[in-house]
Amino acid sequence: MAPATARPGRVPLGDLWLSAKPDDPAARRGWIGEQLLDLVVLDHRPSQASPALFDIDLEGLGDVYDRTDGVDRPGGITGFVLSDPNDAPLGVCADLTGVFREPTEPPIPHVTLVGCRPEPPLLTAIAAAHQTTKAGLRRRRVSAEVGAVAADGSAVPLVDGIVSGTLLSSVPSRLDTGLIDVTIAIDAREPRPAGTRGILDVWFTGRPTERNLWAHYDRTLRDVWAGVALGHHRREAPDRQPGTVFHLDGRFVTDIEGFYCAIGEAINGPGGYFGRSLGALDDCLSGKWGAETPFRLVWHNSPVARHHLVTGQDHFRHGPSTTLDTLLELLTAHHVDVELR
Repeated sequence: MAPATARPGRVPLGDLWLSAKPDDPAARRGWIGEQLLDLVVLDHRPSQASPALFDIDLEGLGDVYDRTDGVDRPGGITGFVLSDPNDAPLGVCADLTGVFREPTEPPIPHVTLVGCRPEPPLLTAIAAAHQTTKAGLRRRRVSAEVGAVAADGSAVPLVDGIVSGTLLSSVPSRLDTGLIDVTIAIDAREPRPAGTRGILDVWFTGRPTERNLWAHYDRTLRDVWAGVALGHHRREAPDRQPGTVFHLDGRFVTDIEGFYCAIGEAINGPGGYFGRSLGALDDCLSGKWGAETPFRLVWHNSPVARHHLVTGQDHFRHGPSTTLDTLLELLTAHHVDVELR
């Protein structure tokens, strides 16, 4: 590879785009390339092909929907280009290894629905459980969103909770007469974080009445908490009037997920939702999510966020970090008067 600059040591590169050279047959066939995330330079050395070139070792992630996804190598390619997010080329290389791969097996091959009371579509799949013809396999296909059932019997969809695959079997459940346990060979998909069930248990009897119950969770489960809060958000509730003063408890804003949980509760009370990404926050600030701008946000213990929400690479969200200043710019653009305390 001939890089724009060659620097020794472990050097962060961030997110880059891998593509074919413009005159390459793969580019003419429409191959758009692959995005590589959180790249770091591990080492470099003179190439055996030519002392004027370098072989460079990079560490990072491929941008795929699921870790089970395969990444196909385009046929007949003669060279690759690495570009930064602004399309500025960083270097070209004749070949590379480690990016293109076959799909892997799902981390959890089977899902069992325990104590299931099936509706007609699932009964159709159960009836075809032993059919192996193409038509039978189509009947055995299951695809559904998972909802959490609360103590009052209401169901709330679980954000990103999907079960899809081929039904394998069903047996009577030990939980109760008339219920069955259904096993499904699932499609490749990331499982939900293990702590999700514990969060659903917190919400089982209804929306929490105590603030900061999310504070002891790590970033993954804070994001799950915000997703559960989204599922429980009542869109029919009117916005608070313009000019309202909201108070954000910033003691636990040690990451961007903590901010989203905290501002959700500042605007909509314990268990409240007001975005779980910059795009979602922007939508919420446009109205119909609990607060109509302009309003005032008193951010208590703001030095916690000033210390943690800093410039850098966010290895959890695989992109540039969302800083406190970024949040303040967005809030200000929506006519939110932020008082940092």
